[in-house]
Amino acid sequence: MRRELMKVWNVLPVAVLVACGNVPSGDKPAEALGQQKQAVLYVPPPSTSGNIYDSTTYLGPVNLGGSVQTYFTQNPQFYSFKVTVPGSITARFEVTHGGSSMNLDTGLMVYGPRSASGSYGIQPYKQDDNYGYGDLSKIDEVPLTAGEYLVVVSSGSGSGKQFRLQTTCLSGACPTPSPVSDTSGVELALSEQSITAQLEATLEAGNDVHHWTEGSLRRFDFAWPYTSPPTLTHADAAVMALQEYSQYAADDAIALSYSQARAYLYSEFDPLHAQILATYGNGTENVQVATRYHEYPVAAGADGWFRLFVILFPQSKKVIVFEQTGYET
Repeated sequence: MRRELMKVWNVLPVAVLVACGNVPSGDKPAEALGQQKQAVLYVPPPSTSGNIYDSTTYLGPVNLGGSVQTYFTQNPQFYSFKVTVPGSITARFEVTHGGSSMNLDTGLMVYGPRSASGSYGIQPYKQDDNYGYGDLSKIDEVPLTAGEYLVVVSSGSGSGKQFRLQTTCLSGACPTPSPVSDTSGVELALSEQSITAQLEATLEAGNDVHHWTEGSLRRFDFAWPYTSPPTLTHADAAVMALQEYSQYAADDAIALSYSQARAYLYSEFDPLHAQILATYGNGTENVQVATRYHEYPVAAGADGWFRLFVILFPQSKKVIVFEQTGYET
C-alpha cells in the first residue's frame, strides 16, 4: 500500500544569529592593548612544492573592501583567500571582533605577490598573532604592490568557532567594486564545509524516526567579489554541476521563500528548519530556496520519492543542500 510521505509543516518560527559583539575598529579593551596573553602563531607547514597554497584549504577570492565569514572545523586549520591588488596600495587585514566567536585565538599571514610560476612562496610577507581584539589578529597599514596575494587565517584550537576576515584598502589604487553586469556569466565555486554538531545530531534524530525516509544535509561556502548579490540561479546551477545531484538536472526547479519550502518537508526533519536559519543566516538577508522533485520505481510495486532543496544565503555566502528521500513500503 502506498504511503503518503508529504507532510505540511507549521508556521516558521523566526530565529536570528547575532554576531559576537560590535566593537568599532580601534576601540580596543585595555587587556588587548598591552596585557595580551602569550599565544602561538600557527603558520602553515612549508609545502614541498614551494607554494604555501598547497598547505592551506583555499576558500576562494575576497575583494579589497570586502569580507568573508566562516568557521574552523578542525585543529589546527589554515584557511586561505586570494586578494587581487590592482596597483600600489596600503591595506589592512583583520579578523574582526564582530562576527567572530568568543575566546578565539587566530593567526593571520599574507603571502605573495604570486610569481609568474604561480607560487606564493613559503615565507609570509607579513604576519600577526594577536594585534587585533583580544587574541584575534590584525595586519595594519601594510604596503602592497600590484599582484595576487594569499591571505591565510589560522587557529590551533578553533574547531567549531566562527571568524570574520575583513579586508580594507586604506590608500592608493583602491579598486572599485565590480558592476552588476559582471555577474551574468559567473559560476559559483562551492567549497564544502562541515555542518555543526547540533545540526548533525538533529539530522540523525530525524533519520531514526522511520526506516522508509532519510535526509542528508551539506553546507557549501563561496566567495562573491561583486556589488550585486548572488542569485538563486547561481546557487542552483552550482549544485546541479555536482555529479552526485546530476539526476535532478532534468527536473523543473521551483523557486520558494524559506518559509514556503517548509510545506514540502517531512515532519521528522521539522527541527532542522529553524536551526539552519539560526546557524547560517544573519537575521536580515532574503534566504531563497530552489526545490526539484522526481519519483520512480525502486522495486517491484514500490516507488521512491526524491526531493532536493538548494538553500541560498546571499549575504552570508553559503549554500545549504538538503535532500530527502522516501520509499513505498
